[in-house]
Amino acid sequence: MNRVFSPFVKSLFVAMLAVSSIAYAEEKKAPAADAAKGEQLYNSGDAARGVIACVGCHGAAGNSTITQNPKLGAQHAEYVAKQLADFKSGQRNNPIMSGIAKGMSDEDMKNVAAYLDKQESKPGAAKNKETVEAGKKIYRAGIAEKSVPACAGCHGASGAGIPAQFARLAGQHQDYTTAQLTAFRQGARKNSVQMTTIAKRMSDDEIQAVSDYIAGLK
Repeated sequence: MNRVFSPFVKSLFVAMLAVSSIAYAEEKKAPAADAAKGEQLYNSGDAARGVIACVGCHGAAGNSTITQNPKLGAQHAEYVAKQLADFKSGQRNNPIMSGIAKGMSDEDMKNVAAYLDKQESKPGAAKNKETVEAGKKIYRAGIAEKSVPACAGCHGASGAGIPAQFARLAGQHQDYTTAQLTAFRQGARKNSVQMTTIAKRMSDDEIQAVSDYIAGLK
């Protein structure tokens, strides 16, 4: 039996090697993200393609001063690229960002994401001292009676997140975080099943408290 099947097994092994070699070669051909090109697009946009400069809404080096617009400085490149791709595909909906993303190539997205990843995020601060302790408890321990897990479990004790998996949250504007958690809860934002499930279990006060605590993380 071994003699009958050995030529077949050998051929299959050779074919698998060939496919692996092709995949590796394609991976090697893929251009690395260019942060310098990302900086150019972030600061100047590309009028010919309808891509407006990101800096107008998200601030110099990604440090937005408009509380409704997220801070993007130091955000993980993989996360930024995924959000842009979701805006482009319609998986995540925002009238402004969806239009901008549609004019961007995959390379553009990766370049801008690489640029933002290299920037420093300016710290924020909690606004409401009366609820910050409640927010701290939710962030670190969750809400057991509602099966809400600790935010720190995925986003880290300091809000640094995990590259390619979970977003950096430290210092993010309270207004933005509150809006996103509310959007997840209402089903308006649909690009994370995990966050939709968690947010649906949280009240307005709980969302506001944890958002305020996140703003003060460094």
